[in-house]
This record gives sequence, structure tokens and C-alpha cells, in this order.
Amino acid sequence: MSLRPKSAWVFPGQGAQRRGMGGDLFDRFPDECAAADRIIGVPVTRLCRDDDLLGDTRYAQPALFVVGALAYLAARDEEPPPDYLAGHSLGEYAALFAAGCLDFEEALRLVCRRGEIMARAAGGGMLAVLGERLDRLPGVLADAGVDDVDVANDNADGQVTLSGPRESLSAAARAVTGAGLGRCVPLPVAAAFHSRYMRAAAGEFAEVLSQVRFAPPRVPVISNVTARPHDPLLLPDLLAVQLRRPVRWRETMAYLVGRGVRTVRELGPGRVLTDLFRPVLAAAPAVPDGGDPGPAALGCQRFRADYGVTWSYLAGSMYRGISSVAMVARLGKAGLLGFFGAGGFDRDEVEAVLRSLTADPGPGRFGMNLLAMPDNPALESALAELYVRHDVRYVEAAGYTGVTAALVRFRFAGAHLSADGTPVAVRHVVAKVSRPEVAAAFLAPPPPAMLAALVAEGALSAGEAAAAARLPVSGDLCAEADSAGHTDARSPFTLVPDLALLRDAEMLRHRYHERIRVGAAGGLGTPEAVAAAFVLGADFVVTGSINQATPEAGTSPEVKDLLAGAGIQDTAYAPAGDTFEFGSRVQVLRRGTMFAARATQLLQLYHRYDTWDEVPAAIRDAVERTTFRRPFAQVWRETERHYRDTGRAAEVERAGPRRRMALAFKWYFGHATEVALRGDTTERANFQVHTGPAMGAFNRYVRGTELADWRLRHVDVIAELLMRGAADVLRRHCPPVAISEQSRWSDAD
Repeated sequence: MSLRPKSAWVFPGQGAQRRGMGGDLFDRFPDECAAADRIIGVPVTRLCRDDDLLGDTRYAQPALFVVGALAYLAARDEEPPPDYLAGHSLGEYAALFAAGCLDFEEALRLVCRRGEIMARAAGGGMLAVLGERLDRLPGVLADAGVDDVDVANDNADGQVTLSGPRESLSAAARAVTGAGLGRCVPLPVAAAFHSRYMRAAAGEFAEVLSQVRFAPPRVPVISNVTARPHDPLLLPDLLAVQLRRPVRWRETMAYLVGRGVRTVRELGPGRVLTDLFRPVLAAAPAVPDGGDPGPAALGCQRFRADYGVTWSYLAGSMYRGISSVAMVARLGKAGLLGFFGAGGFDRDEVEAVLRSLTADPGPGRFGMNLLAMPDNPALESALAELYVRHDVRYVEAAGYTGVTAALVRFRFAGAHLSADGTPVAVRHVVAKVSRPEVAAAFLAPPPPAMLAALVAEGALSAGEAAAAARLPVSGDLCAEADSAGHTDARSPFTLVPDLALLRDAEMLRHRYHERIRVGAAGGLGTPEAVAAAFVLGADFVVTGSINQATPEAGTSPEVKDLLAGAGIQDTAYAPAGDTFEFGSRVQVLRRGTMFAARATQLLQLYHRYDTWDEVPAAIRDAVERTTFRRPFAQVWRETERHYRDTGRAAEVERAGPRRRMALAFKWYFGHATEVALRGDTTERANFQVHTGPAMGAFNRYVRGTELADWRLRHVDVIAELLMRGAADVLRRHCPPVAISEQSRWSDAD
């Protein structure tokens, strides 16, 4: 782990070109120049000497890219690689080349097509606005009736660029100078780049991008659109959207400084970006003596790259949409990833969620939950197929006691062998496990018979199966300790190291080429707990309970009030509704509800009596009055209707008296969840609320602060509080002089 201040290499965009740029770079890299001459159709050395050609978007863009790319190749030979890469508009392509997402020729061809498409989008222009009070700019433009220009480049506190019709830009300039905001400089461009007027061009470019395959970045590249590191899966979408959305350079610089960047090297003509960085850096706090690794140093760097996240942190799913669209969307926009809680929804409901999550502009990144469904395997298979069809790349697998064909179908759809024969899976599965035998099943390749059956039925191709046979079912195990919902109440202090040792043994046995990551979940309610997980060797952490008492959680305010008032002692274990007959347990809220006691009573009755009629009359009456709040016969009618409506009529038609009692008792678990989600206060005593002691720990940690109010506990705020706090805990308790490259809480690969 490096304790030095971080660095970034940045690449300027169109407008930075000047006659004579490139200098001796062309002589140093003759092979790249020869390729550029062939692709562009004009010698690049001529381009950089001809003012007329440099004024033409079709030629200015490839010329700038070549100079930036060659400058990177020269810099690469001179000093260590940077921690981050970024480029302003066109410069983003040089940054992506430097990160290894595209090779030189691929990137140049793409830039040439971009230049051609943008050059055809004639009409309109751009106007730079320079001043000290630009926070007043929107109001000044509104007062002047100028509503058809867009901010194209948000470069700095005192510099923005507007795009739009030329007459409107003239009106904007008059309004700005008249209000004393600053001065305006028209830019020598032929169109309104990075604005609504580029929508058609962005659509055309999206077709081009759909044919391009990007490799994951070796170094994080900051997106112009999000001002956060690029998600490799969203690169084509964001590069197309970039044409019609503003360049968020001011936020990009603030992000870099916030991540510890203290030096910037500008690769390309001019010093514009360097000058923009200086005032942001001047306002930043100094890096403490000895360095500050910060939250970005915790966990596994490859995990962060594979999941496209800023930190080694995930927000786990909570069923029935408690992990809601709003929750995963907010996390995605913050550079994090959450899993939507799809458990309890049917296929059509989940598809509606996927449409919402993938709509423009979308959350940036998200995952979906896939539950083991031994009583409804058809739905499990349908959801896996749906995820493949919507190109979901991240799934959290929960409740599994073994590997299923549906899960294997999802994991290995699109898997292939690379040119050198290395097996590659494009989809990721986070398998939440608490038992070594279950972990071992996920650490192994799929059973050969299962792969053969999937190929025979057309669910996997022969090539996908060949890759799958050499890869684990899950590349990311999550040790689920004392958590909400399904739990074996394992201690993280034994479970995380045990799974790490098992992982090491299985990797040797199967000779995998990439390291499987082990994460930690359960009990993560304070920075100290998160820090402990990384010290134990976790590559990533997954939070759950604490995200339930947030504005984004898809449950009722009544439940959130109960959770925000809970202590670590206010949980209990209750039977699990989905595996009621087998005695599996879930951890639930005890404070303010009688659910745990009532559910336990139903399980005891099931084990003691064979039919409902055998239960003593006094007990039957009490259960109907307080637990069911309706006669048993009505419960059975509602149970029958549910199974018929979900296509499982045979379940109730062939059920004998004992089975009918079990199914009716399981009705209570679904009912208890529904009344909690609705916040039906008349049934508060029946609220089923899954939570672990992390909720109480978090409540105590934020007591006396503004986060004591759950209405201010946004999921990304919680993530930052825990991760920055964990980094601070480790810095205080693990002095930098004692931290080596093999630190168990820093990047292990």
C-alpha cells in the first residue's frame, strides 16, 4: 500500500489544439504515427501544422487524440503510473487508451467517427463565461428570457461554457455583461456541443459504440458525465450521452482532490487543465504526514474495478423491494452499488423494476437479488433468464444450500475463452454463505452434468460451458455472520478467516487464474466493525440492516421509526417463513412487535400436532384472535388463492391435513411482512421486520447527531460515514510505519 499523495494524468479536449503540437513525439513513435496516417487519411504531422485542418472538427479531434496518446506513451516511460486518469470531453478517449480500455488503433477509429458525426451537427455555437459570481448565472439567464441554452462545460467556479443557438448566446452574453457577472468569449466551434442540440448525434454515435468492446480500466478513469470512475459496463452508454451532457470538470477535480490527488500532469497541448486544478488544490486540506490511505485503500482493488465502485463496499438486498429502486439508484450515482430486493416479487414486477433501473439516465450501476426458491424453481429460473435478457451483470445469491441450474445459467451467460485461452465470465455473483459446505459448492466449477444439461436445452452454448468448467460458480463469497434475515448466527471472527482458508485451498485445487474474493456481512453498524472486517482479511463489506432505516428504503415510516429506536439487544430469532417446516431461523426486530413469539408458537404447534383440529380449542381461539386476526378457514381460503394466482395450484390441491396446516401457518409470515411494509398500525404487534444488532449499534453511534433522525440517513451518507470512519480507525490503531504491502486490510492483489 502506497502512502504517498496520489496523482492524476489529464488530457485536454477540443479547443486546446495549436499549430505545431506534438513536437518530437512523432519521431519517437513512428509505428503509431504510421497507423494514424492510415486511419485518418491525412498525415498526422501535416494535420498538426495546418491551421485550416485543425479548425475542422473532423481532423482536430483525431489530431488531438494522437498527440495525447503519444504524450501518454512518453510519460509512461518516465515515471510510475498515476492513481487516476481523466480527460476533458475528447480527452476522455486518450484517458481510456491510457487505461487499457482500447488499443491505439481502436481508440483512434472511434475518435474519427466521433469527429465526423459531431462535424455534421452544424448550427449553434458555444460561449465561455468567465467571472466570480457564476452562481447567479441561471437566474440572470432566466430573467433575460434565455431558456434555450445549456451549460456545456462546468469547468470551474469561475468558468462555464454555454451551448445553444448563436442568437441566444448573444442574448446570454448581453445579460451576463449587463449584470456584471463577468466577460464572455465566443468559442471557434461550429455546433452546440454537449447540449440538447446534440441528441441526434449522440443517438448515431451510440450505434457506433454498440459495436465496440471495452476492456476494464487498469487505472480508474473519471467520467465526464458522472464525475466518478467509469463503470466498465456503462462505458458505451456514457460516451454516447457525453455528446449531449455537460462536462462536469469542476466536480471531477473536486473528486480527485477528495481522493487524495495532489499532483496533476497534463498530457497534450497547453496548460488549461493544470491551471483549472491549481485553485481547487489550493483550497484542499494537506495530506497528513505519513499519508492517509483513506477508504479507497480498504479491501481489494480488483474488486473495485470489477464492480465499478469507488470503495470495496456493497449494500445488500432486502426483500420485497425494501432495497428499492431509489436506494440502488442513489448508491449508483454516488459511485457505489446496491442490490435491488427482488425476493417476494413475480417476474412481471421484477421486469418493471429493471426497466426503471435501465432507463436514461439510470443509476450508473446496480445489482439484483436472486433467492433460492426450492418451492418455486420455475420463478427462480424465470428471474435468472430475465436478468440475462436485460444484461444484468451483478447478482447477489442468497438462501442457497447448493448450486442451481438457474444460477449457473446467469453466471455463465456470455462466458468465453480469451485469445490466449483464459476463461472469462462477464457476470458476477456475490454468494452469501455461512456454511463451509455451501461455500465449497460456490467455489467449485458447476457440476459437469448440470453444464451438459444446460447445453442440451440451449441455455448455455458449448463455448460458454467450456469457460464455465474452468471457473468458480461465484468469484465473490460473502461470509454472512450475525445478520438480519436468514442467519446461522456465526461469529465473523471465525467465519471470515475460515472461508478465506477454504478459498485458498479450493483455488489451489482448481488452479484458478484469478483470486476469488471473500467479503463480510453481518454486524456492520459502526466504523470499528467495518475496520475489523478488513483486518480479518475481508476483500469487501456488505451492509444490510442499517440501510433499512433510510429515506430510500421501501418500507413504511412506522417500521423506520421502530428501527431507529432499537438497541443491539432488541432483536430475536424466529422461524423462517420460506423454510418453515425445516426449522430455519431469521433474525428479526423484537422491540415493539410480537412477531418472533407468535411465529415460534406456530412452529411449536406444527411439530406437536398433525392437524389444526387437533390443536386445543383454547389455543386455536387465541391464535385466530391475536395472530391470524381471522378464522383459520379464511386463512386457508387466502392461502389457496395465493397458490392458484402464482401458478402453483397443485400445491394446495394435493395437500393433506398436515400440509394444509403448514401452508396456512406460512401465510402468517407473508401477512406479517405486508402489514409492516404498509405500516398498518392496527397490526403493529404482527410486524415482521428483519434486522440484526448492527441496527442498534449504528443508532448508538449516531446518537446526538443529525443522523439520529432516519430521514437524514441517506444510504450513500451511511456508506461514507462507515468507510471513512473505518479508514480513520485503522490509521489510528495501525500506524503507517507498521503497515506493510501485505496488510490484511489493504489491497491484496
